[in-house]
Amino acid sequence: MTRSILITGCSSGIGLAACHGLKARGWRVIASVRQEADIAVLEAEGFESVRLDYADPASVEQGLAAALERTGGTLDALFNNGAFGLPGAVEDLPRGALEEIFAANVFGVHDLTRRVIPVMRAQGHGRIVQHSSVLGLVTYKWRGAYVASKFALEGLTDTLRIEMRDSPIHVATLNTGPVTSMLRVKSIPRFERWIDWQASPRAEQYRASLLKRLYEDRGKDRFELPPEAVVAKLVHALESPRPRARYYITTPAWVAMALRRALPTRALDTILARG
Repeated sequence: MTRSILITGCSSGIGLAACHGLKARGWRVIASVRQEADIAVLEAEGFESVRLDYADPASVEQGLAAALERTGGTLDALFNNGAFGLPGAVEDLPRGALEEIFAANVFGVHDLTRRVIPVMRAQGHGRIVQHSSVLGLVTYKWRGAYVASKFALEGLTDTLRIEMRDSPIHVATLNTGPVTSMLRVKSIPRFERWIDWQASPRAEQYRASLLKRLYEDRGKDRFELPPEAVVAKLVHALESPRPRARYYITTPAWVAMALRRALPTRALDTILARG
């Protein structure tokens, strides 16, 4: 029988690559996006698509219901891929900015996951794959909001994975480093909305560092991999009889994990502060 999967954040990058990669392997892909306009684009490419906005609880409920209606009430897998970034120094992050990023990157992911679990319990099997980051393992300056959301996701997912050991549901985490995506570009409107960098005591540091990284297309990072590298690990998490609990993707992700295990906090801070 054809296996079904709901993937979030499919308008571009890793989500879109996952749609193509899994469809080519025979999966029935339900691709979710936040914007109605993106549904038409995905359907033109031959995908089934639903609207699902993590930040809107009603949209999460309706999006999953629409997906289940298409599959007859079953779902073999969920790939929680969608997320967004909000660059800026921690001292410049208003409360509303953190509430906005947590609403999508944490609360929405958790909400959708909880709603999927009963479906998987009832059918007797299921795979849940959470897309985290190297920034769910270590921190990085200017990325406090995103780091906080991924650390929270890591905690929820690790606990869920342990709790699901007595169930037929497997839970895995993908920790990606630099992968080609639209994350930087899509974070610009939120930076401009929330961060009053010109009034910050770090205004000169913004000019010398963050603004250049944010607004200038400097080409690929030397360790950057294409989104298909993530899809390869996703396939293992979904199809292996014994999926791993965690998948490190890109050299920086492996190095970050090794450094976190090997170094005392002060030494690790010194390395990370260099940027």
